[in-house]
Order: sequence, then structure tokens, then C-alpha cells
Amino acid sequence: MPQPDLTLTPAGPALAPRYRERPAAPHRNPYVRLFAIPGTRAFTAGNLVARLPTGMFGISAVIMIAAAYDSYALAGSVTAAGLAAGALTVPWIARLIDRYGQARIAVPAAAYAVLGRLVLLLCVHEKAPVWTLFAVTALTATTPNTGGMSRARWAHLLRGDPDALHTANAFEQAVDELCFMLGPVLTVLLCSALFPEAGTLVAATLYLGGILLFAAQRSTEPPVAPRTSTGSPLRAPGMAALLSVFLAGGAIFGAMEVVALAFVDGPAAGPVLALQAAGSCAAGLLYGRARRTAGLRTCLAAMTLLMAMPLLAAATGSLLALAAGLLVAGMATAPTMVTGMGLVQRLTPESQLNEGMTLAVTALLGGIAAGSAVGGWAADHAPFPAFGFLIPVAAAALALALCVATGVGRSPRVRA
Repeated sequence: MPQPDLTLTPAGPALAPRYRERPAAPHRNPYVRLFAIPGTRAFTAGNLVARLPTGMFGISAVIMIAAAYDSYALAGSVTAAGLAAGALTVPWIARLIDRYGQARIAVPAAAYAVLGRLVLLLCVHEKAPVWTLFAVTALTATTPNTGGMSRARWAHLLRGDPDALHTANAFEQAVDELCFMLGPVLTVLLCSALFPEAGTLVAATLYLGGILLFAAQRSTEPPVAPRTSTGSPLRAPGMAALLSVFLAGGAIFGAMEVVALAFVDGPAAGPVLALQAAGSCAAGLLYGRARRTAGLRTCLAAMTLLMAMPLLAAATGSLLALAAGLLVAGMATAPTMVTGMGLVQRLTPESQLNEGMTLAVTALLGGIAAGSAVGGWAADHAPFPAFGFLIPVAAAALALALCVATGVGRSPRVRA
């Protein structure tokens, strides 16, 4: 029987290992490696809880107001007013987050926004004058961009590793799609099974609780970086051009939602639309595992092509064909958004990263609003049933043309 090796230490003889233990090989799954980083699971869990209400607030407000005032037009107008107010204020909230830190700004901003939601709920419950609804909805405009804060944490943790950052951005996009799949379903279930205000109450509770949990993870919070620029990220070379592409891209989603709802016109509209988000979620997760990434032009070209699938499917008049077409069309969404957000991270100074990504989201929301308006007009004045599905194709082609004309997105690399 071999004798153990002995070595002298200051405390006396000790066993010396015959072999050194080899470090474990890195896991082949990039998502497993991503969440092996300490603290990432905790902040992701909090952010997921806080982001689910983003798919709930709008539709819950519509259901709540329409039930009390018997007017979907009023409900839509109040929701649009809140969206417009947020487009003006949220970039300023993001600038404060960059300057003073996520926890210091996001928690009070979120609490103020939740207070606004609850005041709106009380006004609706008491059937207050219509003008108060528009006034109160402005109180909800301080909602921080939770997705942007999460992406900023990944950019901080994965600086110097562009491949891992690409995987993280793909995961974040998949989370966005998941929230917009589950949020409306949960809202409709709550409002129909309980009472019209239930969706707003649950969304407000989840949102504030998620923000508190997210902000408590201080170990992964990006430190406040010295400001290298006193101006807006809009002044960064290429940023304005990229935001114009985001604006056109938002019109794709806004138009597709309204046109599909008008085409289906029934309880099946929700599940059919959810397939587009499902396709995007699956494609995003697969794109995050890809070792090579496509350029923004390539992604937009694929999106223009795939957005024609719902048009061709609607021309057949088959609901199943439309569902399949939306599933296929959604597969271009996540890769395009991941690539676009990577470019935003690359173009924005590190000290203004939250503000830069919030500007991108604001451009998307502006495009969604414009696309919804055009899609609604097309649905009402369509010379044939599938006419409205031309709008998303035209918007995708416009985004591609803007990308080519401005020269943005020539490189698929992202800034580490």
C-alpha cells in the first residue's frame, strides 16, 4: 500500500496532494455560464417580476376604464396620454439613474408611478370627471425602464466579453417577449374572474415588489461612471440614425397588433397574437446561442421578408394559416432587436447607458403608436380583408431603407 506524501508546513507535517484537482470545464450552454456569475439570478428574478406588469398595465387600464365609462375610445385615449407623457419623462428618469445610480432613483420613481396607478384606479372606481383621468395618468409617467436597467447590469458585468453580452441581450429580449405573452393573458383572467380593477392592483403590486427586489441586489449594480459627455446620447455619432430605424421598427409591431385584432375580431385574437411573441421568444433564445451574429441590415431584410408571411396567410382567409404566419414573422423580431440594442450599447457612452437604451425604447413606443394609428385606419378603410397586413411589410421595408441610407449597423459587433 503506497504511503501518503508528507510535506513540512509551519504547523508541522501535512499531507501533500498527489494530484491537483483540475478546474471544471466551462459549460457548453452559454445561458448556464451566464447565470453562473454571482448575483445574476437574484437581479434577474426581481427584474422579471417587475417587467411582467409592462404587459399588464395598458390592457388593465383599458378594461377598467371601459367597464366604468362604457367607452373604449376614452380608455384608449387615456392610455395613449399616459404613453405620450412617459415618452417625455422616462428618458429624464434614465438620465438620473445614470447620474445617481439605479437603486437611488428607480425605487422612488417606481413608488411614485404605482401611486399614480392607484389614484387612477380610485378615480375610475368613483367615476370621476373624464378630465381627471387624463390629469392623473400623467402621474404614472415616472416608470423606470426596467429592461434597460437589467441590460446595463449585464453590460457592466460582461464588459470585455462581447459574446457573453450578446447572449445576455438575447435573453433580455426573450424576457420582453415572454412578459408581453403572459401579461395580457393574466390581466384578462384577473379582470374577468374577479373585478375590472383587479388587473391594475396585481400589476402595481408585482411591479413595486419586483423593483424593490431588483434594487436590493447592490453587488451587481453598475457603479456611477464619470460623465464623459454633458449632452444627450442623441449627439453620439450614428445614434439619431439608429433611433430612426427603431421608430420605423416600432411601427411594424403597432400596425401588426391592430390589423391582426381587426382581422380575427373575436376571442381567438389574443392567442393568435401571442404566437408572434412566442416565435420571437424562441428565436431570441436560439440567437443568443449563436457564435456568429448578423448585421442589422441582414436582420431587417429577413424581417421584411418574414412580415410578408401574415399577408399571404391572411389572403387565404384561414385563421390557422394566419396563426402560422404570425409565428414565422415573429422569428425575425428578437434577432433584430438584440442586434439593434447591441448597437445602442456600442454607440452610447458608458456613463449614459441607461439613457441611451431608454431613448431606443422611447423610439419604439413612438413607432408603435404611429403604427397603431395607421393600422387602425387601414383596418377601417381596407379595400380587401388582408390589406392592413401591407402596413407592417411597408414599415419593415422603411426601417431597412433607413438603415441602408444612413449607414448604421454596418458591423454586428457590440461594445463591451
